[in-house]
Amino acid sequence: MLDLATLHEAIAAAVPDRECLVWRDRRMTWREITDRTRRLANVLHGHGLGLHGAACEPWESPHDHLALYLHNGPEYLEGLVGAHKARVAPFNVNYRYVDGELAHLFGDARPAAVLYHARFADAIGRVVERLPRPPLLLQVADGSGAALLPGALDYEDALAKASPDPLPLRPDARDLHILYTGGTTGMPKGVLWRIGDLMLGPLGLRRRDGAPIIDLGEAVERAVRGDVRVLVGPPLMHGAGTWSALGGWCGGGCVVFPDRVDGLDAADLMATAERARITRMPLVGDAFARPIVAALEARPHDLGSLRTFVNSAAAISPGVQARMLELLPHARIVDVLGSSESGFQVTRSGSSATAFAAVPGTAVLSADRSRRLTPGEDELGWLAKGGGSIPLGYLGDPVKTASTFRTVDGERLVVAGDRARLLADGTVEVHGREATTINTGGEKVFAEEVETVLRGLPGVADALVVGRPSRRWGTEIVAVITPAGAPPDDELRAGCAAHLARYKIPKAFVRTGASLRLPNGKADYAAARALLT
Repeated sequence: MLDLATLHEAIAAAVPDRECLVWRDRRMTWREITDRTRRLANVLHGHGLGLHGAACEPWESPHDHLALYLHNGPEYLEGLVGAHKARVAPFNVNYRYVDGELAHLFGDARPAAVLYHARFADAIGRVVERLPRPPLLLQVADGSGAALLPGALDYEDALAKASPDPLPLRPDARDLHILYTGGTTGMPKGVLWRIGDLMLGPLGLRRRDGAPIIDLGEAVERAVRGDVRVLVGPPLMHGAGTWSALGGWCGGGCVVFPDRVDGLDAADLMATAERARITRMPLVGDAFARPIVAALEARPHDLGSLRTFVNSAAAISPGVQARMLELLPHARIVDVLGSSESGFQVTRSGSSATAFAAVPGTAVLSADRSRRLTPGEDELGWLAKGGGSIPLGYLGDPVKTASTFRTVDGERLVVAGDRARLLADGTVEVHGREATTINTGGEKVFAEEVETVLRGLPGVADALVVGRPSRRWGTEIVAVITPAGAPPDDELRAGCAAHLARYKIPKAFVRTGASLRLPNGKADYAAARALLT
């Protein structure tokens, strides 16, 4: 297997003057990014950070850890690659966390260094006081005017003073990369990926026939031929954003950020796509797709270079997807489904497609997780992923590691929690996360199925489905929908009745003008449940 640091250096040597990163008025070449990531690696190494020994268990890390507490921008990607060059394991931090959540995360991750935007300095200052070991603080100026924390280093000043020479270290494909889950189904957990597995999995270092690329020369040759330009709108603090950006770099491409990085501005996003001649763009469900459709309808855009939208983490309503393809008939939308623990497991293309095609290594396990299901078995099972390129486990959590990473018929598989059925033609029918399943009157209802129907009804912009206690049903289904002026209950029930069994139709509807989505576009079930009280 290959590692990220070595591949990035080799691509830079082959195409040093090719654009590597574009943001606002900054256009940085592969040579420039290589220089800056080497300098950051020297800063980390100079403070004694790196690899110390070897891990004995799949939930252990032998690395020092670098926290990335940043909005999207050059420093985030420099932090990821620079950390790997120093053999430090980077991890993501949700910048919306309040002090208690941040303290929990840092207590679990034990950062030896924190790279953060200045606007987050106050929160960092309060939380690091609770840590047993004070981390190295690298503060990135962001125009907020926040003063440098005591003992912190200014990021640009630290890079300017550091050596541009490569470290006398040899990064390894077994070095760890930590991805914290979003915490939508419990407290965030640090997923331990070996960087080589991450590259063969979510970062897409494979041939067209699915065979892994493990030879450096072949990977560089592929990158030299590449012409991808990826516009990353989703936050890098979540897997969809990071994987899109690093996957672009592994293919020798250029990563582009919209001007605004502290929230979604669809007009800015599409203007950037037009200006930067984007070829690929990740999406996160309707939270991205609907505003993009509105921006495209507001004015014409020259987007002839845009070939592919890759949608993950949340569904796009069929009507919205169809309208996007009407507006951009030369493009295609690829839906991918996976998780922080599995990478991408199944894919589909086209607004009318329902079932997913399985990627290599994907399986559907029986309900008791003891065996693989064969095509056409009617049992509702569990979506699983094997094939070697999966994580090791969860940082510091042997119990959760054992329950999620299982061995079936001699193969190690990850079972992240999605229920699925393997159809006779080998495609996969995905029903949704077990954590969002509602047991009502003895019947199981998958929230995502009901939500998809609701979002397709006239007058409904978004919908989340949750359960609340009921004397009659034990738990009853309630739909929280936007906008506040959505159609009356009887119209919504009638619309659902055309597509859903009676027991799946919500017993009540709550309307709101507030967003039902987190910054990464995923469902904010906590916000939806709060509206029921």
